[in-house]
Amino acid sequence: MTLQTPSTLGAPHITGAPFRKRSGRVDPWRLTLLGLVIVTSLLIVGNLLFIFLSSFADEKKGVLSGVFSLSLYWEIFSDPFVANVFLNSIVFALVTLLVAFAFGVPIAWLVTRTDIKGKSFFFTMMTVAVLIPGFVPAIGWSFLLHPNIGLFNALLESLFGPGFVISVANVVGMGWVQGLNLAPLAFIMTASAFRSMDPALEEAAAMSGAHPLTSFFIITLRLAWPALLAASIFIFTIGFAAIDAPVIIGWGKRIFTYSTYILTLLNPASGAPRYGAAAATSAPLVLWALVMCWVYLDMQKRSRRYQVISGKGYKPTLLALGTKAWMAYGFVSLFFLLSFVLPLIVLIWASLLPFLQLPSSQSLAMVSLDNLWSIDWRSVQKGLINTIILMLSVATIVTGLSFAFSWIVLRSDVKARSVFDVFAFFPHVVPTTLFSISTLLIALFVIGPIVPIYGTIWILILASVVVRISYGSRMTNSAMIQIHRELDEAAQMSGASTGVLIGQIMLPLMAPALLFSWLWTALLTCRELTVVMFLTTPTNLTMPYIIWSNFAFGAQGIAAMLALMMLALTLPLIFVYAMVLERWKLI
Repeated sequence: MTLQTPSTLGAPHITGAPFRKRSGRVDPWRLTLLGLVIVTSLLIVGNLLFIFLSSFADEKKGVLSGVFSLSLYWEIFSDPFVANVFLNSIVFALVTLLVAFAFGVPIAWLVTRTDIKGKSFFFTMMTVAVLIPGFVPAIGWSFLLHPNIGLFNALLESLFGPGFVISVANVVGMGWVQGLNLAPLAFIMTASAFRSMDPALEEAAAMSGAHPLTSFFIITLRLAWPALLAASIFIFTIGFAAIDAPVIIGWGKRIFTYSTYILTLLNPASGAPRYGAAAATSAPLVLWALVMCWVYLDMQKRSRRYQVISGKGYKPTLLALGTKAWMAYGFVSLFFLLSFVLPLIVLIWASLLPFLQLPSSQSLAMVSLDNLWSIDWRSVQKGLINTIILMLSVATIVTGLSFAFSWIVLRSDVKARSVFDVFAFFPHVVPTTLFSISTLLIALFVIGPIVPIYGTIWILILASVVVRISYGSRMTNSAMIQIHRELDEAAQMSGASTGVLIGQIMLPLMAPALLFSWLWTALLTCRELTVVMFLTTPTNLTMPYIIWSNFAFGAQGIAAMLALMMLALTLPLIFVYAMVLERWKLI
């Protein structure tokens, strides 16, 4: 039996918000929303197209010379060093994915499908852990297991002799660190699938005598396949182009992945920057992103095959852990110990010493706050102001644009409006590095002569907005879908303008989701290292770049102190974020 709404029972039904009022005049509100969506979509697509254009250009004559060739592709992809870079990147991304899934997916299952205690606490902590800057634990692990300065390695050598070390300064080690950083993201992307899954099939397997592990691998994981595939595509893409662990751990050992190799092309030790070579190296990733986008959208079309929730009679049951509960708590505690607690302890220790050394009576005598007084406060002040401006502006712009995208896609009568949703989804599967490079090229060669934004905070804002629009639009889409169209229809039938509809109906109902989106975007922008690594100059410094530069140039104690300060400054915003998450259960 089909449930009927008032619209199906004879009430006038409006299929989409028209762009003209009843008087025949164009509605300025809806036209403005459409204009914002079109401009943002052109910016997203323009970034991708400009990468292709630049990759075929004659590097000696300039990106916009009009002379095109395949010489850059031949030069780049016939170079064995570049082949090794891509091999490193693939291995790094695979290890990142495996580590993220090894921790994130089991914890998601424990929190959603078992009777483990403290679920709300674990869920909040895993969600908040996404917002911890990735370079912070990378610095901590470098202090712990780097072959040259690692504390644990110094301990091993003192016990077992020189050369006995466990190093993270390799592709697998960097993947381990990056995977721990992305495990909370794997948790978020799979927890909802486990939570909404009807356990009837698992119960049937249990009644047939199947072992819980057999049921988990044969039934549970197969039913959660769309969420697992989406998470794997996203995390692999992030891992391939991630810069946190490679630039902190691998840079000094000359272990290059895609992002760090691009950095060397744009900032060579000698000679001019090779913008065309960077574009040619990045262009194949655009094709990869388009294929992954098609795979994801095709998977969404076939998602009904995996829907097992029937509505009536749906009563989710939880697996009783019994005496094995201690193993579950131990596993979750191990993750938090490895991903946050241990690196944080090492950071605190390093920040209090003139140079890194094992705890001893001699090193304890050296503990002080000298690193705090050695900080270049003028640069920190500039970086802090720029970081705050970046957070506030990007979060506000992204939230507004996300609302505009959701309105056009879900509420308007624009033909082919779903295309705009695909455009907004592109930054979800296109590496952040690629958008950073394209923004740099556009700022230098297209709009630079007219609006010189290179070296200003505006280029960071522009790139960050493009990168974050997919996050915001997913959240506003989910929130707007839950608002029934009958409210739109009632407002229109009462003669309310679009401004009244948005201001008095849509925004109040979407306020929790919009606040959550704003906080999420602000915190992700604060922790962003990839964009600033490619677009920062001495005139638009941010805190992540200042921390990295101190670490890279040997001031490890100062870098540790600054990293701790940055964590402390973001704690209030993280606390508000956690309160919003707990209050409205938005994830």
